[in-house]
Amino acid sequence: MNNSVFSFSSPQNEPVKSYLKGSPERVALEAELQRQMGECIEIPLIIGGKEVRTGNMGKIVCPHDHQHVLATYHKAGEKEVKMAIKAAMAAKKEWADTPWTTRAAINLKIAELLSTKYRALINAACMLGQSKNFFQAEIDAACENIDFLRYNVHYASQIYAMQPKSPQGTIDTNEYRPLEGFILAITPFNFTSIACNLNMTPVLMGNVTLWKPSSTAILSNYYMMKIMQEAGVPAGVVNFLPGQGALIGKVALNSPDFGGIHFTGSSSTFYTLWKEQGRNVEKYRTFPRMVGETGGKDFIFVHPTAVAKEVATAAFCGAFEYAGQKCSAASRMYINRSLWKDVLPLMKEMVDEIKVGDVLDPMNYVNAVIDESSFDKCAEHIEYAINSPDAKIVIGGKHDKSKGFFIYPTVIETTDPRYKSMVEEIFGPILTVYVYEDGDVDKAVKLCGNTSPYGLTGSVFGQDRMAVENICDALRYSAGNFYINDKPTGAVVGMQPFGGARASGTNDKAGSALNLFRWITPRCIKETLVPATDYRYPYQK
Repeated sequence: MNNSVFSFSSPQNEPVKSYLKGSPERVALEAELQRQMGECIEIPLIIGGKEVRTGNMGKIVCPHDHQHVLATYHKAGEKEVKMAIKAAMAAKKEWADTPWTTRAAINLKIAELLSTKYRALINAACMLGQSKNFFQAEIDAACENIDFLRYNVHYASQIYAMQPKSPQGTIDTNEYRPLEGFILAITPFNFTSIACNLNMTPVLMGNVTLWKPSSTAILSNYYMMKIMQEAGVPAGVVNFLPGQGALIGKVALNSPDFGGIHFTGSSSTFYTLWKEQGRNVEKYRTFPRMVGETGGKDFIFVHPTAVAKEVATAAFCGAFEYAGQKCSAASRMYINRSLWKDVLPLMKEMVDEIKVGDVLDPMNYVNAVIDESSFDKCAEHIEYAINSPDAKIVIGGKHDKSKGFFIYPTVIETTDPRYKSMVEEIFGPILTVYVYEDGDVDKAVKLCGNTSPYGLTGSVFGQDRMAVENICDALRYSAGNFYINDKPTGAVVGMQPFGGARASGTNDKAGSALNLFRWITPRCIKETLVPATDYRYPYQK
């Protein structure tokens, strides 16, 4: 028996590879892209470690080439969800009793497999299935994924080391138990790393999961599931259930063994799940943990002392990288009139320089949005702006779905601070700008803080540091991740824990120990070495 006391030190963040032409990583990735483009795989459910085929099929296409089918997949029905619950609960005790250092070793092995053996595979699947370019896939499917796995082990070692003091005559200990029941992990299309993290964070702390992947990210998520299995995640600890979210959620939340949800997705879906668990709460063994990162209407606020080039670059990158499909993407900007005259032409110049198209061409900066529904929503906002008396399109506005779901980078300027696209989440490469008068900074700050129901990310630009500080304080609850003189995207594990409140979720900060605490329920144990034998108080003797 290994009786060593482990302490996992804070890791280094995974280096982002450059993918320069002719580099080993570029050669390997291009070969893997061609391999995956040349096949159409069949993806089963994985329940209790076994492949399950239902015959109820869906297909996975490239968003940038929607006639190209990458894979078909089996969909879970009610029977399969119940099978997965049974398999998870059967695996639960042994997994919870497994030494946490063994669970940590499995996490670290997943990270190492992603860093080396399967880096090209996971990046290629992310690029083809989710239409990310070389860089966006690398920072997500590889680097952030690896960082979550390694940092979580470090955070777990800190948590398990948190023990109370023991006065003479007693031994006091804290036991960090996994939650009772299973965790339902509902994962998004836009980050492969989040899909892995929503499962492996609870799993590291001894829990078991049912994994409902986004239907538009099943390819990379399936490969992640296979990597987890290869690294040693036991049968039944993670159960892979592609299928209809409403059905899977209803069956899972109706089970007495339901223990919690780890969720990233729309606010409306999370509201529905929260209401459903509330209706069923009396049948559960314990109050479930509801952890969610939901919508956003992320902002850039520009003070008149800001530098035009810096603002233009942040707005361009924040709004248009990964076609605006990051939870943190800049979607609305408040800027004073005199500075906007300088920023707008700079942004136009950047948009004119870039290319939009297929991920296989590394020179394409912006790629497709994820599916036709997303395309149609973006197109509707553009057409609405074209016909609105309160707005005008000052950059872009082009959209084309003949081959892929392409929305070209678009900037809408509005005279109405509560204009439709200043308020509603879009999830596409569309930035709406409200231009305020130079003397109305305070009024504009209030508009920024009160216009949106969300509170995920935001940033402020300005060289007057005291003014910036005041704006930062005024917008204290408007963003869970706030940036000063930077775009509101790009949180790094171990540096900027991610999450927001209000309609943006429970702010449980993925990428920090705060999230891990949500997946444990402590038990305090006191052992008295010499028990008392007299009930009387000292002064009664």
